[in-house]
Amino acid sequence: MTDLLYSEEEEALRAAVRDLLTDHCSTADVLARIESDTPHDLALWKSLAEGMGLAGLLVPEEQGGQGASAREVAVVLEELGRAVAPVPYLTSAVVATEALLACRDEELLGQLATGRAIGALAVGLHTAPGAAVKTVRLEDGALHGELTGIADAAVADVLLVPADDGGLYAVAANAVTVLPQTSLDLTRPLATLRLQGAPGRRVGDAEPAVRRALRAAAGLLASEQLGVADWALTETVRHLKERKQFNRPVGGFQALKHRLAQLWLEVVNLRAAARAAADALATGEDTDVSVAVAQAYAAPVAVHAAEEALQLHGGIGMTWEHPIHLYLKRAKADSIAHGTAGAHREALAALVGLQAP
Repeated sequence: MTDLLYSEEEEALRAAVRDLLTDHCSTADVLARIESDTPHDLALWKSLAEGMGLAGLLVPEEQGGQGASAREVAVVLEELGRAVAPVPYLTSAVVATEALLACRDEELLGQLATGRAIGALAVGLHTAPGAAVKTVRLEDGALHGELTGIADAAVADVLLVPADDGGLYAVAANAVTVLPQTSLDLTRPLATLRLQGAPGRRVGDAEPAVRRALRAAAGLLASEQLGVADWALTETVRHLKERKQFNRPVGGFQALKHRLAQLWLEVVNLRAAARAAADALATGEDTDVSVAVAQAYAAPVAVHAAEEALQLHGGIGMTWEHPIHLYLKRAKADSIAHGTAGAHREALAALVGLQAP
């Protein structure tokens, strides 16, 4: 039977990442950043990518990476979710890296693995695994077209762009016009890419690369959602123990105990689903089913946890100064990222041969 418990190495990795985020990614820092013109924390990204080598966890050692697996990446994403860290880890270290692993482009892989470059797959954040992907036009060796909803494109050095000839092209970000879009989640900005004769280098076939990248993104996104939900539950319990009404802790009221108990069960189940998806991505066993199960369950739980945190914090939870709104926005944005829960339930039904009524 698969062991979904965290290993000693994974717990040590968690502790190291959490310590770094505690020191360099406080909620005050995140709140200040989203009100500025530079929401991404590139100094934190440098510490994660270059200082700790986390950008190359999925890349084999012979190609400049750490040779780890999706299980370790999932641990990192849990902690980044707990901190709503404004860094392009999911987009560069997971999505773009998985696409390049499918293409076997060692040059770009080495750059992304060491943190010398940030990559972004030019596919809308809303795109589910297996869904149709919008492409740009290849004409006389140059790329023309417009792509929307691209996460973290503003800080990317290289964009992986699918073209209508079936190829995936590496395009320098400075050759593309990047137009910011209004995003609900201010810690993960979206942008529109406008290509007007942009030169690109073909790195491989788009279809298998995009399919692999989006499957990994959906499966590991569940770990980020777990981090969001776990933070919401932990902080709500802490608040209700400290907040008093009628000279007793608010958390002592039976009705609130029941709500917290239900939320705890949901978070525990989400942890199991997220760990199963990460393990399936690491081993290659039952991957499609495990990813679909995790995403069918993750989004509703993360949103519910953030909503409960907002309500149970009372008036303070409604203020801009309190970080709850960051977690609720991340949970809501993640609920449509890489496919909605409904889309994944439909995919799961097809995978197991369950016909709709």
